Amino acid sequence: MAEHTSSSITIEAAPADVMGVIADFARYPEWTGEVKEAEVLSTDAKGRAEQVRLLLDAGAIKDDHTLAYTWTGENEVSWTLVKSQMLRALDGTYSLAPAGGGDRTEVTYQLTVDVKIPMLGMIKRKAEKVIIDRALAGLKKRVESGPAA
Repeated sequence: MAEHTSSSITIEAAPADVMGVIADFARYPEWTGEVKEAEVLSTDAKGRAEQVRLLLDAGAIKDDHTLAYTWTGENEVSWTLVKSQMLRALDGTYSLAPAGGGDRTEVTYQLTVDVKIPMLGMIKRKAEKVIIDRALAGLKKRVESGPAA
């Protein structure tokens, strides 16, 4: 099993509000620094994304790829790589846990990235950490700023 990187952040909102932002792929370019385009290719019976095409620019990692999403209950979503130009693996999970009586959420983001080109493990872990930290900070800012106009 490949190594992964994980980090957590507390967001001042209920888990349902946080998951609402996570599930709104069309708006990812507005708050995730790395995602330049997002297109939902298929949805499940509940209308949640099953496959999403993302155009990513994360510095050392630039790619056009498709991810398959699995929704576990109301508080977890994970994804695996379906196809990519540059990546061999891009597997991750957002796990949400209610905190502070349910008006705050502890969000844990776990990510494993493997690229097709040779890259030192240390550099891959750094890229994962940058992606996670930016995503969590962007998610926190987006959720706490309230619904976008």
